Parts: sequence; C-alpha cells; structure tokens
Amino acid sequence: MSKQSTSHLFMIEPEAFYSNEQTAFTNHYQEKVTDETPEIISEKALTEFHNLKSAIEERGIKVTSLKGSKDCPDHIFPNWFITFQNKTMQIFSMMAPNRRKEKKLSMIEHLTKTYELTDDMSYLEGKGVFLESTSSMVFDRVNRIVYAGISPRTNAVQLIIWCRNNDFELVLFETESHTGSPIYHTDVLMYVGTEIIGICFDVIEPEHLDYVKKKVNQYHQVIELSADQIKRFCGNAIEAQNKDGELFLIISSTAYKALNQTQLDKLLSSYKDIIHSDIPTIEKYGGGSARCMLTELF
Repeated sequence: MSKQSTSHLFMIEPEAFYSNEQTAFTNHYQEKVTDETPEIISEKALTEFHNLKSAIEERGIKVTSLKGSKDCPDHIFPNWFITFQNKTMQIFSMMAPNRRKEKKLSMIEHLTKTYELTDDMSYLEGKGVFLESTSSMVFDRVNRIVYAGISPRTNAVQLIIWCRNNDFELVLFETESHTGSPIYHTDVLMYVGTEIIGICFDVIEPEHLDYVKKKVNQYHQVIELSADQIKRFCGNAIEAQNKDGELFLIISSTAYKALNQTQLDKLLSSYKDIIHSDIPTIEKYGGGSARCMLTELF
C-alpha cells in the first residue's frame, strides 16, 4: 500500500551557506544584499540546521544527515533526487551550475546502498532542460498525482515526459509571484499530506484555477493559504511520521506564526502536532524553508 509520508528524512549539513548569486534571478524569496559576513551567515545557518534536525528527531522521526561541501552554497537544500517506496531513486537536472555540483559521488554512493538508481537526468542540464525533483514537483504519492507550476526551473515538456514514463497524472499550471514572475518552485505554494493539502490559489493563473481546485479537493481537505502567507513560507511544509505512525507537519517558525487559528485547528485535527523551528537566516539568504531542507527516504 502506498504511503504519502515516511518516518525517515534526509538532510545535508551546510559546510558553506550564503545567498547564491546563480539562483537569485529566479528565486524572488532570497535576499541578495547583506551587512553580515559570510562567516556569520554560515554560522547562523549551521545552528538553525541543527535546531530543526533536533526538533524533528525529538518527535521520533529518523534523520540521516550528510556533510555538505564548501563549493555548494545551497547544499542545505537536497532537492536533486527522489526516492520511492519500491527502493528506487532518481536524480534530476538542476538549473544553477553550482547546484549541479551538489550531486556528490559520495552522497550518491551512500544512497545507492539502499536504493537502486533507475534514472539520472543530469544530462538534461547540457540541453538547458531543468526539473528540480521534489521542489518542482509536489507529489500525491497515494493517488499518483504530480502538481507542478511551470518556471525556468520546472520545464513543462520534461514534466509531461517524466509523468508519462513514471505513471503519474500531471496537474500542470502557471503561477505569478509577488514580483510578477513565475514562482520558482511548486513547493513554495503548496504541500500534500495524507489528509490535507495546503495551497495558495491566489498565485495560480486564473485559467488554471478551476482545474487545480477540482483536483486538490478530489482526495483531500484543503487549507487555503494567502499570498502573504506564501511569502512567509507557509506553503513550504512537509508531512512525516514517527516510529509509531503518528503524523506530523514540519514547517518553520516563521510559517507557524503566520498561520491563523482556523488553519492551525484544521491542521491539528489531522496531525499529532506541528513541528517548527526558527530558520530565519536560511529563509532570508536561501529563499527556501523547512520543506526545502528535507527529502523523504522511503
């Protein structure tokens, strides 16, 4: 039986962390200018990383953590691969040249001790075709649906090919961020849990809205998020379960504080608890939040 979430998560401890100039023109949630030194930023990010990791582990959820590299400022966001319940894995194409370096052989060798590597789409980088795994694609694993917003990092044609080859239904749409550009990753605006989908309809282009609303309501309760809540990373959440099968939602403290009481009550009717930790440096300079820092190991 397919599961939406897992009790084992993967993280990469940052060896370096700073605002990545190579991703800035597509990621409108990261700040480029700072009066802090790179050393201070990295030190703060490392502390935030360990605090989130500890908060997850304290609830009985297993975390495997590997060390990142100095040449990868976004190594803290391991969204270049995916694993499946049948113990296979795939590697995806990344847009920024320094993000392509994140796919370290040592990490791949560690993962392939458990998972069979069935596809490596890195060759697409040379063709300018990018599909950034679980950030570009938000998975309803139980019902085999992929939700995806088109962006420079999420190629529509490759999405269609991938979903056809892997037997997933594709719900494809276009978005508009607060800057007027497409939202760079789908996991900024939505997440899928066992019972609940959190999603911001306000950022989806009107011609796609009815279709998306119909699909998300087909199998789930829906929590609507506002465009302002998206800027505070309320959509960048992930479900996980502990060893007893209890379900948790993991988000940042920034996101947690931005949720209203009605939303919190609805979430807590489906989750044992909401795990959150304060990661402002990572959010500020990385333009990503809790979900971006976590990859499921099935």
